[in-house]
This record gives sequence, structure tokens and C-alpha cells, in this order.
Amino acid sequence: MREPGVLRRAAQFAVAFSIFAVTAFPGATSAQSAGIDPQAQKLLRTSMDYLAAQKRISVDTRSTIETVLASGQKLQFANTVSMAAQRPNKLWAKRYGDLVDQVFYYDGKTLTLHNPGDKVYARVDAPGTIEEMLDFARTKLDIVAPAGDFVYRNAYDILMDGVTGGFVIGKGIIEGVRCDHLAFRAPHVDWQIWIQEGKQPLPRKIVITTRDVVNAPQFDVTMTKWSLAPKFDDSLFSFTPPAGSRTATFLSVGGAPAKK
Repeated sequence: MREPGVLRRAAQFAVAFSIFAVTAFPGATSAQSAGIDPQAQKLLRTSMDYLAAQKRISVDTRSTIETVLASGQKLQFANTVSMAAQRPNKLWAKRYGDLVDQVFYYDGKTLTLHNPGDKVYARVDAPGTIEEMLDFARTKLDIVAPAGDFVYRNAYDILMDGVTGGFVIGKGIIEGVRCDHLAFRAPHVDWQIWIQEGKQPLPRKIVITTRDVVNAPQFDVTMTKWSLAPKFDDSLFSFTPPAGSRTATFLSVGGAPAKK
């Protein structure tokens, strides 16, 4: 059976681009085994420290996640996220897409997840800082907050945990913004990040490749809009159940009802 013309052209383009990439970035192939480039570390640390210093932030993102079927075929799913945070103890995020329609509220005392389409919400007492709440959500509830890694004050340490190699690929353009393009490698994961040039070194895109899963599925997030002076008040982070909503109970890791 002849392959569709569009797929044939895509394959030809991929081969041509891979040849171009080797010639355009000759250092990229050798840099993978050369340890961690100090310049890549510096650019990443500067970006994460800059984010950690912000008292209030908001960001809109779009992302895609790949899953691999037993046959080896890849499927891709998309979603968007709007997130707002106020240090030290407020976070709100709305995630909408192919697999999820959910709003995440943290007001410094409680964590609430609301599924508007199902008219269901769950609430649990939570620790008193963003970082403690994110750890609690991940370890006790198996929940990862949207864009959570970038909200930690020690985001650099989290991202670099286990990293064995890293280098600067060059420059890139994300959403019309000129960025430094970095690549890192850990034992089971490769990841890339694009960081905005200039006085506001904001992360603009990240791509994570899971190498220890068949066909190496990827997860990518593009930050489409950042604000470092967002306008919101504390009511954004507090959840009021809409009329007709039903309550549910968080299950902790292990299956028991969750407690702080």
C-alpha cells in the first residue's frame, strides 16, 4: 500500500532537517557526553531565580502529551492551562482539554479540585505554603499541579535533580520571543527548555522525552502569556461551590481518605 503523499513528504522533510541540524549545530552531537555546560546551568539558574523572586505571577500555557498504545502507535492529547500564584500561599489553576476539565484552588488553608462539567468538587486541609502544598498534593494525593515545578522557590534544584548532561543548543523563537535553547539529560529523561533573552528570563517552552518508555513519548508545554503584575484579589483562590454541586473525597496514596 502506498503511503499518503503528506506522510511521505513529512518523512522526506524529517530526513532533510536532521541533516541540516547536524551541520547547523555541530556541537550538539558531541556535547551530550561532555557533562553539564556551566553556561547552560547559569542560564537555567538565572531563569528559575528570577521566577522565585516574583511575588505575583500568572501564565497561560498550551501543552500536548503523548501516550503509546500496546501496538506502539502514539496518540497525542492537548490541553490549555491558566495559572495564577501569589507567594507565599495562594495558587489557582484552570486546566481544560482533551482529557481534563478541572480547576485547582489553594487559599493557604485548603486545597480544592473542581470538575465543572461533572459538578463535583473535593476539598482537603493543606499545608501553609505553596511549596508544602505542592509536595503534599504530589506525595499524599498523587496530584501534580499545573506548572507546579516552576512555582517552587527551589525550582532550579528540582529541575537539575539527577541531571548528568546539559548544553546550550543556540537561539530559538517561541511565540515571537527570542530565547536561549538548552538541552539536558537525566538517567531516564531528556528535556529541553527555551528561556527568554534579556532582563526577564522567563521560561517559554519545555519538552520532556521519556526514554525508558517504548517509543519515547513526549510532553511539551508552551508558555503563551506571562504576567509579572497580574490583577487579581484573594477571592480568586477561594472556592465557592456552585448550586447543584456534589462533593467527593480525595483518596490518599494507598486508598484511604486523605488528611493533611
